[in-house]
Amino acid sequence: MRLWLSRGLCVLGLVLLVLGSRIYVKALVAQVLLRNAWQQARQGQAMPRPWPWADTWAVARLRSASHGVDLIVLAGASGESTAFGPGHITGTAPPGALGNVGLAAHRDTHFAFLEQVQRGEQLWLELPDGRARAFAVDSMRVVHESDTQSLSEPGDALTLVTCYPFHAANAGGPWRYVVRARAI
Repeated sequence: MRLWLSRGLCVLGLVLLVLGSRIYVKALVAQVLLRNAWQQARQGQAMPRPWPWADTWAVARLRSASHGVDLIVLAGASGESTAFGPGHITGTAPPGALGNVGLAAHRDTHFAFLEQVQRGEQLWLELPDGRARAFAVDSMRVVHESDTQSLSEPGDALTLVTCYPFHAANAGGPWRYVVRARAI
């Protein structure tokens, strides 16, 4: 009986480990597939999909040298696309355009590094044609999910949005962490 109980507990532990790490593995694998799509975009292919059934495509590349971040940004910031990488928030300036470019991602995967970001740090946004723009972080703040003012603020900026607090046990709370960076 003890042998079966210990085996059952081991199997249960393995199942819980797999379920708990699923989102992290999914995010890592997706970035590999997205890098392939990014290369296709760099070669001039319009809207290259990372996998045949994808409803999104690579539109930019976000980098932070000080945090070792190199992420492919997807078209749209729906729950489906942000499961795989940061997404461009519809209604904000498109990556590469003048204006306020809004990006959203999950706090526990792609935008986990925002917890460590400091004022003055540089972020880079690269386009498929090779052009890159530098931004310097100038503010970080916590807002209610209904407060979308930071996305409509004027200026040539990059606004990154993720859920808050960073290490909360429950996902999807009402608070958002907003990092604003001005073009330099």
